[in-house]
Amino acid sequence: MDSPHTDAHAAARMGWWRRRLRRNVERPLEELAGGPARLKVIALLACVLALDAADKATVGAVAAQIEAGLHVGNLQIGWLVTASTAVAALMTLPFGALVDRVPRVRLLAVALAVWSMTMLVSGAAASYPMLLLSRLALGVIAAVASPAVTSLTGDFFRPGERGRIFGYVLAGELVGVALGFLVCGNVAAWLSWRASFWVLAAFGIALALVLWRSLPEPARGGQSRIPVGARRVPSGDERGRDGTDAPAGSGALRQVIRWRGVRPRHALMSMNPASTSLWHAVRYVLAVPTYRTLVAASALGYFYFTGLRTFAIVYLRGRFDLGQTAASSLAVLLGLGAIVGVLLAGRLGDRLIDRGRLTGRVLVAATAYLTAAAAFLPALWLGSLWLAGPFFFLAAAGLGGANPAVDAARLDVMPSALWGRAEGVRATFRFTLEAVAPPLFGYVSARFAGDIGTAGASAVAARGRLAAHAGAAGLGDTFLAMLAPLALAGVLLLVRSRRTYARDVASALAAERRTRRG
Repeated sequence: MDSPHTDAHAAARMGWWRRRLRRNVERPLEELAGGPARLKVIALLACVLALDAADKATVGAVAAQIEAGLHVGNLQIGWLVTASTAVAALMTLPFGALVDRVPRVRLLAVALAVWSMTMLVSGAAASYPMLLLSRLALGVIAAVASPAVTSLTGDFFRPGERGRIFGYVLAGELVGVALGFLVCGNVAAWLSWRASFWVLAAFGIALALVLWRSLPEPARGGQSRIPVGARRVPSGDERGRDGTDAPAGSGALRQVIRWRGVRPRHALMSMNPASTSLWHAVRYVLAVPTYRTLVAASALGYFYFTGLRTFAIVYLRGRFDLGQTAASSLAVLLGLGAIVGVLLAGRLGDRLIDRGRLTGRVLVAATAYLTAAAAFLPALWLGSLWLAGPFFFLAAAGLGGANPAVDAARLDVMPSALWGRAEGVRATFRFTLEAVAPPLFGYVSARFAGDIGTAGASAVAARGRLAAHAGAAGLGDTFLAMLAPLALAGVLLLVRSRRTYARDVASALAAERRTRRG
């Protein structure tokens, strides 16, 4: 029986660890985010994206166990990822319309609860058809998360800092990929692939409860923005109490527009975005030239990222003669480059706007895409891991760094009443290309390798080192060929958006004022 002295010693030691955690982790993160309330919102939104990314990464991490347990091959594994992504592509537009109409936090919490229940079913699947059907239902979280997280970020934070904030939130996606590779992959090795899905289900249920109980719904139009240093997240009925009742387009963007005397596009002013139908909202969104360019560039960037994420470990193993554990760890380390990119690029775009460079975010995104394409060239050509590694890191930073700048720019050119539906349009194109990327990359790599059988991981194991090198060579050639659409994304932003961005920002500001008066 423990003595009172032992209990007191344990309590004192626990208190010491809490103080160290508070001093070394919590306080620095709060200072980075701008206060406890802002850190809370950023962390919760990042966790939503992390959970979806972890699920997709987990399928790849436990593919061998699923193949052995359900007696399927690589093609069937690929369909597990494509199925949920295809459903997300179909459902994201109607869910985007719902995001503009109903409380978003409640919608996210319900979607997470449904997703968690479906993950439990996935883990208990007794056959491949049952597992595939459950994966179809998992597309709901991606369909809800993308428009809801974008809309909430726009309402909680000022336009001038959205690039930096999106960088923090989007880092959750990359952390989720690492979680899927490392944590869920190890759970599958220790227990079973079913346990990996159940672990994610437990995370999903916990996150749904936290969202439902602790995150209030903000007022639309940026009237519940969280001031720096706030300790509590303001709710929708507290609008204006903290001096945050300015229109959504206030701040640096509005000042630059006024200084330059930019006029809006009157052709876009004939509709009230808050009350229009879904069909007219889609037409409005696609009528904004800058938004069309941002949608195309973002979809092309995610297309390359999805193909790279799917086959990166297979490529690294065959190209550099690495084992599974070493290749997985290396992929996670290179993923740190993407995290560095999202954290730095978003902040840089905000800083350029503060200095009067209205197209700063577009320039940062374009430069990031072009930098990634340029860095991948030597990375894929060099045969030494020590020489190729720094170029892979730089390429990952560029590929990830474009996203927060693009996401912040998309809110700049769209009135807040359309944020959910506009993100639904963008996500439809993104998820469509994401669904196409894995089979297309796999098919092209097989043609380059000269043997379809050398493209899959199980074929590599069966045919030995020669087949591994042939498969890696085919993948390397595929990654090089697919750099063309990645470079095109940067060129589109650099050439087209720079000419249209200012007028589309002015149009969004004008539409925002009209919505408030209407």
